[in-house]
Amino acid sequence: MSEAVHEFAFENLDFQRPHAPRIAHRRIADDAGQRIYIVFGGRADQWWLRLLSPGFRHCFAAIADAEGWTILDPLSGRLLVQRLPLDAAFDLPAVYTRAGLSVLGPFTPMPGRARTIPPILPFTCVALCRALLGPDAPFALTPAVLFRRLQKGFGNRKINLTSSVGLA
Repeated sequence: MSEAVHEFAFENLDFQRPHAPRIAHRRIADDAGQRIYIVFGGRADQWWLRLLSPGFRHCFAAIADAEGWTILDPLSGRLLVQRLPLDAAFDLPAVYTRAGLSVLGPFTPMPGRARTIPPILPFTCVALCRALLGPDAPFALTPAVLFRRLQKGFGNRKINLTSSVGLA
């Protein structure tokens, strides 16, 4: 490495920062204006999923940003990450609702924070959705419990109120 390149590399580092510099994709994600929708369904592709509540045997996430839609779906044995060729203005949650799935959101992702101990729970569809929502996501082990707790209220969910009460 030439001396000029070596000096440039160390000259641009700031060792006085209280924390390490953030990785570029994390900065981009923070600025992307992401909205997370959690989608719940009742299909059971494994026999043991039939033990869970009908209609709430699986959940996955649909993430909207300025560029469009991304689906994160933890399937049995693998994680499906799919960027859909849809415009950002497309109403994907309405499509899922018309297909008979339950959709909650939009949620704004919370910034992460360091944990004192690593997670000891298995990686499930619920664990993925909770991880996307952030450290303040409600605790749940099954999709039905996650649905109920998110429905009760989660601090960063946008709430749309409609009123049928007439004004006098």
